[in-house]
Amino acid sequence: MKKLFLCGLAFAAVLLCNCAGEIQNAPQSNENQVVKAIMARRSIRKYKDTPVEHEKLETIAKCGINAPSGMNKQPWEIRVVENQELINQVNDVYKKLNAEAVAKDPSFKNMFRNAPNIICVAGEQNSGLDLGLLGENMMLAAQSLGLGTCCLGGPVHFLTNTEEARFFIEKLGFSEGYSLMYILAVGYPDESPDAKPRDEAKVKFIN
Repeated sequence: MKKLFLCGLAFAAVLLCNCAGEIQNAPQSNENQVVKAIMARRSIRKYKDTPVEHEKLETIAKCGINAPSGMNKQPWEIRVVENQELINQVNDVYKKLNAEAVAKDPSFKNMFRNAPNIICVAGEQNSGLDLGLLGENMMLAAQSLGLGTCCLGGPVHFLTNTEEARFFIEKLGFSEGYSLMYILAVGYPDESPDAKPRDEAKVKFIN
């Protein structure tokens, strides 16, 4: 499932770029806002405390559900968590059960990379590709709105395998047959990381 999700993210980027030639050298890259958002996006792991405005979160979610999916099945459900008390409650459980790890991180605020808001994504079985497309849409939408994101898998493992955290999953209220697959940390960036190298040799053009 994880491999399908990662493939989905990669495929989504290709669909959204839809550029001919090497993307970094494409003439339109300085003007095309979609291309600019793709090239500027980074995984953000430091956020300001400021919560994201509801309108922006709504836009991000709407962009997500407008992603393509096989036979338009839309096999996803999204929960945008704005409730700070709920985040704090499950974070207290995490800190209690992972006290040693938390103590080693002086910048620790919460288990979601310290983001003030999170987007929880659930899917049906074998929906990894579609969920990848959904996630990439949301991350690029957030980038275009001046926000940062980070796709998280660690918290999913904790939430789905910790009895004390079950209340959080129940609060999300996913439909039967849907499982939490990943969480997007969302917030205003408090860092500007450089882009990591990309292996352009892996791209071949067949003429």
